[in-house]
Amino acid sequence: MMSNLTGAERTSAMLISGMGVVIGLTMAIVGRNDVMGAQGWIVLAFSAVVFFMVANALYHPEPTEDRTTSYYDDPTKVGIVLALVWAVVAMGIGVWVAAQLAWPGLRFDAAWSSFGRIRPVHTSGVIFGFGGNALIATSYHIMQRTSRARMPDQVTPWFVLLGFNLFCIIAASGYLMGVTQSKEYAEPEWYADIWLVVVWVAYFVLYIRTLARRNEPHIYVANWYYLAFILVVAVLHIVNNLAIPASLAGAKSYSAFSGVQDAMTQWWYGHNAVAFFLTSGFLGMLYYFLPKRADRPIYSYRLSILSFWGITFFYIWAGSHHLHYTALPHWVQTLGMTFSVMLLIPSWASAGNALMTLNGAWHKVRDDATLRFMMVAAVFYGLSTFEGSFMAIRPVNALSHYTDWTIGHVHAGAMGWVALITFGSIYALTPVLWHRERMYSAKAVEWHFWLALAGTVIYVFAMWNSGITQGLMWRTYTESGTLRFSFTDTLIAMHPYYIARALGGLVFLIGACIGFWNVIMTIRRVPNLNPELDYPKSSKATEPAVPVAE
Repeated sequence: MMSNLTGAERTSAMLISGMGVVIGLTMAIVGRNDVMGAQGWIVLAFSAVVFFMVANALYHPEPTEDRTTSYYDDPTKVGIVLALVWAVVAMGIGVWVAAQLAWPGLRFDAAWSSFGRIRPVHTSGVIFGFGGNALIATSYHIMQRTSRARMPDQVTPWFVLLGFNLFCIIAASGYLMGVTQSKEYAEPEWYADIWLVVVWVAYFVLYIRTLARRNEPHIYVANWYYLAFILVVAVLHIVNNLAIPASLAGAKSYSAFSGVQDAMTQWWYGHNAVAFFLTSGFLGMLYYFLPKRADRPIYSYRLSILSFWGITFFYIWAGSHHLHYTALPHWVQTLGMTFSVMLLIPSWASAGNALMTLNGAWHKVRDDATLRFMMVAAVFYGLSTFEGSFMAIRPVNALSHYTDWTIGHVHAGAMGWVALITFGSIYALTPVLWHRERMYSAKAVEWHFWLALAGTVIYVFAMWNSGITQGLMWRTYTESGTLRFSFTDTLIAMHPYYIARALGGLVFLIGACIGFWNVIMTIRRVPNLNPELDYPKSSKATEPAVPVAE
């Protein structure tokens, strides 16, 4: 794939990866007495591998000029494979985490394998490793097709993709070594956060440059959602991770915020990470792949735009519903609750828009497991957003907060919405990217769908029952006004549900492994399809139909 870079681009890539080697070596030397030093060696090794990959192709022949008449899909292909690798690894660790709660001995009496260290490996691996790579890869594909424009250069897409995966590796390895800010979904320390800002700015600039050179005057709605995901996540990340390092030679840093302000900033970030990373970006995925797979136009394009602005405005205010019954001012809690309830309108507008798009195509849902992934994802999106708005109401939150009900809600969204729309999109995209006639095994796609659905249902129902039981036990009093149940009593009551959770996660993981195998076999074994011209024919709206090289 590096052979497709021009000579100048290969040189640029070598310079960037060489700088990565220098940075990694500097971290290793300066932080030799700290865990930052160990992570420096990781940065050095990663950068060195990229350097030698590019150097190996340095004197290969120049790519032909006709490359500008097709889309640049090499980073997209690698991104899809990386997303599936992260899915299998992170979900496997998630099953281990769930099993630890049922059988604590699975910790194996090692610090690195304790719940507190491997749990963020699971969450970050699934959210950022699996979800992030899928979003980057699909955004590359979608922004080129909907703009009818090739990406403006071939180095930046690789820098964003590989740089983001370096961030994920730094984060995951750091957790195992005890490096953490102790902030939900924002655990990486200061040097990893700075690196992500660099990568993310490059991602934003790449997206804007591609849209600026588009041959299609209209900006399709999927790009709206992807841009919101890129821009807002950048703002959230920078503000929430404002910190002062204790030493430039160490990993430890101290947040710029403290007390209730720190909590408010964290959940402004945390809930909007759900909003713009786990919702907005994947809605962009839904709005492109579902109508394309169903071969039906979006039911209401205008509704998709209204939903975009509703989600963008309402979500920003919702984070404080995580802090009911705390020192946060009561009016701020109420504000978060109110906007959380209002969020139901634009959220259901998007879910309903997706389902109404399938009118006239329900026979395809019956026969096509890939489209069924997308349809069920839209259903889970609607259910999860309703549940989230309901749980944000203060009296309901009094029962649900700090219980497994919240865990069930998060995983209804993560497994039922995010994972299903991602797998559906990958199944739709793989034959297109590699010009294959079909997926290797249609039956394996069916098996994956039913295993994913069964795993999600088992997991979510187990956590719903566990959480409501927890909440009721915690608020049950004797006639004398003392608690009827001890903490140990609640743990005993939870044990069967924790076993069910581990089982549900295992079933879901098996489905993900089948999906990974199916994609790899499709790439390796399925015959090539004689590809049609990847660009749409020229229209009256604009000329030319193919981009002009810069």
